[in-house]
Amino acid sequence: MPQEPFPLSRRRVVLAGAGAAAALFGPPLGAAPAAARPPSAAAEAAPLQPYASYWFPDSLPDGTPGDGVTWRSLLAWTPQADRDLAFNTATVPLARRFTPVAANTTARGGQAGISALAAFDHTAGNPSQGSATADRYTPTHWAYLDELVFWGGSSGEGLIVAPSAPVVDAAHRNGVPVLGTVFLPPAAYGGRLRWTRDLVQKDTAGRFPLAAKLVEVAGTYGFDGWFINAETDGGDAALAADMQAFLRALRAAGTGRGLRITWYDAMDRDGRVGWQGALNSRNQTFFQDAHGPVADTMFVDFRWSAQRLADSGRLAEQLGRSRYALWAGVDVESAGWDTATDWDAILPAGRDHVVSYGFYRPDWTLNHRPEGRTPGQFHAADDRFWSGEGLDPTRPGGTGGGWRAPATAVADRSTLDALPFGTSFNTGHGLRWYDDGAAVSDAPWHHLGLQDRLPARRWVVRAQGQRPDVTLDFEDAWRGGSSLRVRGDLAEPATVELYTARLPAGGATTVDLVHRADAESGPVTVEVAVALREPAAPGEPAPFACLPAGTIAPGDGWRRTSVRLGPLGPGTLHALGVRLTGRGGTPVAWRLGLLAVRDGDAAIPAAPTGAAVTDAATAGGATALRLSWRRAPGPVRHYEVSRHLPGGAVRFLGGTCGTAFHLPGLRRAGTEPAAVLRIRAVGELFTASEPAVIRHSW
Repeated sequence: MPQEPFPLSRRRVVLAGAGAAAALFGPPLGAAPAAARPPSAAAEAAPLQPYASYWFPDSLPDGTPGDGVTWRSLLAWTPQADRDLAFNTATVPLARRFTPVAANTTARGGQAGISALAAFDHTAGNPSQGSATADRYTPTHWAYLDELVFWGGSSGEGLIVAPSAPVVDAAHRNGVPVLGTVFLPPAAYGGRLRWTRDLVQKDTAGRFPLAAKLVEVAGTYGFDGWFINAETDGGDAALAADMQAFLRALRAAGTGRGLRITWYDAMDRDGRVGWQGALNSRNQTFFQDAHGPVADTMFVDFRWSAQRLADSGRLAEQLGRSRYALWAGVDVESAGWDTATDWDAILPAGRDHVVSYGFYRPDWTLNHRPEGRTPGQFHAADDRFWSGEGLDPTRPGGTGGGWRAPATAVADRSTLDALPFGTSFNTGHGLRWYDDGAAVSDAPWHHLGLQDRLPARRWVVRAQGQRPDVTLDFEDAWRGGSSLRVRGDLAEPATVELYTARLPAGGATTVDLVHRADAESGPVTVEVAVALREPAAPGEPAPFACLPAGTIAPGDGWRRTSVRLGPLGPGTLHALGVRLTGRGGTPVAWRLGLLAVRDGDAAIPAAPTGAAVTDAATAGGATALRLSWRRAPGPVRHYEVSRHLPGGAVRFLGGTCGTAFHLPGLRRAGTEPAAVLRIRAVGELFTASEPAVIRHSW
């Protein structure tokens, strides 16, 4: 059904002003919560806070920026003058992915993909390295995504938005490219045609300097390209020609670096904004011209119909392009899984998919819930959105007129193809931070870059009796902020499939578990479930062999169990899970805090070097610091920063995949002469290096 291009409700998140952000992982020792301080004092106490970057193309708005907003010109940007560059640079490379045998008979590989336009915070005031709350959109269903667009931009803050490093690091760990946004808004939202002209301006040699800047930003910050959304009306054919030439220059400059462009269906060949809801003669020049591809993909506006999508797919193929390079927009911002959608126009049952599809604002799974929502409530909604109402991708349902969860249509992907592999089921946010089963920070936190690779299929359970509940739980953990919890009456065995993989398995290959039975649980017998062959067909169970991992009871605490795969012979590990059986007639409440696969002993990373305070500022009795260090040689998953207090207590302050970190609000503990800060490199199996130590004198 035709609709307005972007109603006001869709823009609220990017038009709202932003205040000073809270400290990552909560205020350090002795600091008052940010909300308890007057706004002016809060701003003074975090003078060194880095934020994700945003710009105007060149000229700035009239007047003065709002509180917490800095107006910048991208044309004037240089890496050398970028004060926050070290905090905004992603470091995790884009992982390769493969497609295992599908979990059900309706999901397909190699056809429709999914793009998602998700908003993570305001354009301005988005902290570079997470924030002191668990209440943030924290995507985990990367296995179904082909592209993530870091959505944002506003006429009052900035139009060009670079993704924050934690989002890029988490997506890359799961093989998903991330695009920044170039948003030229409608006049109703403050758009000015001069900003479109700024973007496509040429220098005296006929080159496009802003195209070069966009390529430089993406390459320097470590993300994968740009979503270009030109919705400011009033142009002409000459401006459209300049835009098309700009896109071609951008693509030519970025191709060698692996950068990609997604074009939004708005501006047409006459330079006017006329949303087509299709790929057609009025907009195809921005997708493909006589010389070849101009954009890598196109996001088709929400005005599409079944006929328009069918015609669009045919035209794409006539141009020598894949029909699946077209994303049919599905607006889920307001209604989520209750969104009325003609799914058969995109994903007809029993036939090849017509085009791909693009979710606008899947962060609805967080935002539709009222204030006071918990991480567990968010993940329950997010799992339903992606896996289906039954929370079982082997039986996702949804082939009729209702919600068709991605698991019904798109085959999930995996990046588990090399050893070692380790996960603590850390989602990238939590109510506390745990280390070796003990809480070493009681402050809520959010940092996507610290997220582990999580099970894609939530939740595949093969149960002879009652099916147990499987969740990512935030009440206790071995490390990070969450663990996997299985609860139910398991008088008969139940097998929980956790990961698909292509991991080498030999005589020395070992699976490690750190697990526990909660206080209300009965004893539970645990087996490691391993499949050295793929299922025979989509929807078929993995051919698991089960190896004993012992029986654990309440009161045993966290137990580490190592299981050798040698008895199964050499091969390739295609699936990994656990089989649980309750004992004594009492329901099971079992928690898995660590799952790892390795050959030989876990390597201990080398320590970072050159750790130092690079900047400090004190206001209101609180000190903010900027830290930096040199990357440790060899593989490092991330770095963790802690504070060692008088008397021996240790407080976790935060982590990052990069080599710079901001600490706000440090206060002196008693009469200590200096704050003692330690930085450790952490490996894939969560072994930690010797610390690099910084002493900051009071």
